[in-house]
Amino acid sequence: MFLTISTTGTPERPATDLGFLLHKHPDRAQTFSTSHGTAHVLYPEASTERCTAALLLEIDPVALVRRSKGKGRGGAPDAALARYVNDRPYAASSLLAVALSTVFKSALRGVCAARPERAASPLPLRIEIPAVPARGGADLVRALFGPLGWASVRAEPVPLDEGFPQWGDSRYVQLVLEGELRLADALRQLYILLPVLDDAKHYWVAPDEVDKLLRAGDGWLAEHPEQKLITSRYLARRWGLTRQAMERLELVRLAEADDIEVEAIDNAVEETPDGAESGEGAEGAEGVEGGEGAEGVEGAEGAEDARPKEVSLAAQRREAILSALRDAGASSVLDLGCGQGQLVQALLKDARFRRVVGVDVSVRALTIASRRLKLDRMSERQADRVTLTQGALTYTDKRLKGYDAAVLSEVIEHLDLPRLPALEYAVFGSARPGTVIVTTPNVEYNVRWETLPAGHVRHSDHRFEWTRAEFRGWAEEVGRRHGYEVAYRPVGPDDPEVGPPTQMAVFTVTDPLTTQKEEKAA
Repeated sequence: MFLTISTTGTPERPATDLGFLLHKHPDRAQTFSTSHGTAHVLYPEASTERCTAALLLEIDPVALVRRSKGKGRGGAPDAALARYVNDRPYAASSLLAVALSTVFKSALRGVCAARPERAASPLPLRIEIPAVPARGGADLVRALFGPLGWASVRAEPVPLDEGFPQWGDSRYVQLVLEGELRLADALRQLYILLPVLDDAKHYWVAPDEVDKLLRAGDGWLAEHPEQKLITSRYLARRWGLTRQAMERLELVRLAEADDIEVEAIDNAVEETPDGAESGEGAEGAEGVEGGEGAEGVEGAEGAEDARPKEVSLAAQRREAILSALRDAGASSVLDLGCGQGQLVQALLKDARFRRVVGVDVSVRALTIASRRLKLDRMSERQADRVTLTQGALTYTDKRLKGYDAAVLSEVIEHLDLPRLPALEYAVFGSARPGTVIVTTPNVEYNVRWETLPAGHVRHSDHRFEWTRAEFRGWAEEVGRRHGYEVAYRPVGPDDPEVGPPTQMAVFTVTDPLTTQKEEKAA
């Protein structure tokens, strides 16, 4: 099997710079050993105007079988023969992808000390592979490469036999890609998408394949419309690894949307000892620091009021939520933005809550919650009651459907207002639990915090804090749109002038068809 990479140039920017970028000299043919054969790099043409590098991979069928760890032994005779007589020496597959990463390792990383400006800039590229197995046909090839910046993606089906056109086409295509891309980007795309098109891998897919996928997919995979198919096929349809990769890609996508680093999302929660007042985080909304555990002034109200024996506002909030859930008769509960898992922990102490799911966008927060709950030491019966899962609340998620109740505790104020409708629809429109409990700070009460400067919100990450009238106006509109009636309860001391420190709305579904009717009308 082989592929060619071609580029054009000018006297000022010669095409032969391709040799510097690939770290392979155009005047020499070079040979490299791989785990399943021999790779050759040569240049059929190398001039100022045009340069072509070819990678030819010779597969050793016997080495391929010996390294397959005995797969297929004991099968039918034709299956045993197929281990030696197959398309692997001739069609691009994960074998070629591994050869790419072995021979062009530095080029894949975009490293070129001799021509750094060329490595960082798009080049006019033409990549051709004569035979690519495409389980999904030419349409799938175009769906995979089309969104990646190529000006032209040609996938011509290869006939089964040119002498017998009535036999139709094979599952192979001749692939030609043309466009202006960075060489490193083009190579990384091929590294991922060749085994995806083949829908098979010649080696055991271990957990470190997730890291390889994310490294090679950096900058394009998180937003690719076929992300799920790419991830599943690349990881050999191993669901656990696929789910792990999808979760990490979601963090990348959220970080890019907010123009922040991934670490700022997944490091949103500072671990606190069990028993300390850290709250039900809001990371599930946008992956930003927030929730009761980071409430700044609000989270330290006991110290500020010099009444250390009083029950903290965070604890009062949890008790108010539990009371509302009991009143609603809920037995299955979603804690949306569960953070470190304090509310999940409280729910598990009450046997009437038979199913509890904590959702958060931060993997680190979920790890802390898992330790807090001691999931690894739970009895099997208790462990069956609880699930911690990664997810972003601004996107619909079919896993959240079918629950009696959902809780958004100190979550909404961590979203930018333009994103609030997305969370609203994901929870009230798509998941549609029978009861939804929402708590949020009452900005009017801020004047009672002696250490909070005038005009400041309670936590630096709060995008807004509402008055009681603003919160009720939003809640009533949400209820009207999605078929819920709303009741309000104070949390904490209800000041006669400024109200309680936390305001809570309890939404109860009244018209399950409201959302569907509005969607049809729209």
